[in-house]
Amino acid sequence: MKLGWKEIKKSKTKFLILGSIIFLVSFLTFVISGLANGLSQDNAALIKDLPDGHFYMEKDAKDTYNLSRINDSKQNILIDTGKDAASLSIQMGFLNDKEDKQHSVAFVTSTKSGLFEEVQEGEVILDSSLKDEGIKKGDILKNNQFSGDFTVKGFVEQKKYSHAPVAYINMENYKEIYRISDMQLVFVPGKEKMQTVKDLKAYSNKEFLNTIPSYSVEQLSLNMIIWFLIVISGMLFAIFFYMMNVQKIGLYGILKAIGVKTITLFSMMWSQMLLITTVSLILSITLSQLFNTIAPKGMPFSLPLTTTIQLSFLFLVIGFIGATLSGLQIKKVEPLQAIQQGEV
Repeated sequence: MKLGWKEIKKSKTKFLILGSIIFLVSFLTFVISGLANGLSQDNAALIKDLPDGHFYMEKDAKDTYNLSRINDSKQNILIDTGKDAASLSIQMGFLNDKEDKQHSVAFVTSTKSGLFEEVQEGEVILDSSLKDEGIKKGDILKNNQFSGDFTVKGFVEQKKYSHAPVAYINMENYKEIYRISDMQLVFVPGKEKMQTVKDLKAYSNKEFLNTIPSYSVEQLSLNMIIWFLIVISGMLFAIFFYMMNVQKIGLYGILKAIGVKTITLFSMMWSQMLLITTVSLILSITLSQLFNTIAPKGMPFSLPLTTTIQLSFLFLVIGFIGATLSGLQIKKVEPLQAIQQGEV
């Protein structure tokens, strides 16, 4: 560590440039990760907030819940197997306020369950994001396909589906709007072995999320960017330390000649990598959390502590690998040959 620190003080500019690049790459990674998590919640908070369990969908629907229809007999087989099991349907739609302004929503209805809001006929419970659009408790809302009116009974926090606020309505009202009698899905909470029901296919929570086209494509794109940035940071360490090591071949030869072990030279390089990465990560984590407070209102951004720790660990691991690969040439240095070459 002492040798590494002395070199950092001697070559401040080189290490400052590397630290700045790692800071920028890690900061960008944290921001994109925060956006990915935020968009994930904005796209499917309704599903992600449910406990582990299994969703059941009609096999002929081919992983498209909108095409699924499950009759009452099959619903009852599954609902009777577990506490809070419920059949449900989700459909995109709209509600008009008293000024006839249209608001896009995701209508959700379900059988009685502690996992979903219970709503009486003519009532609606909305995601709280609609408060920002001027809707208040007690307001009367309309839908062109519904003969009656909806009274806003209350609001729930963080219930979104396909980037639209959820609107819980009564099953009878749902059937009137969409002219259907069968439900689309059945959800059975619990980690028990999934039950086999004829003509139905079971999905874990994660598998069901991936059947939502917008969710899988969106998350795949953002996660690819995150991994590319992490790999790039490792390549930066490898290139930087490789160039540094080439310049110090003669020095390494002298150090080996006077008895300095190869592992000591590797330790010096690792300590430099650890110091640079740690300082860069502290700065990038601080700024990414600050970004969360100054980001425009409505921007989906979420960077939980677990994600921050995981990404930081990955940066440290990839930095260690990059520095180690670049330092393999140190092991091959022969003291006499290196001294004869002279230090470049």
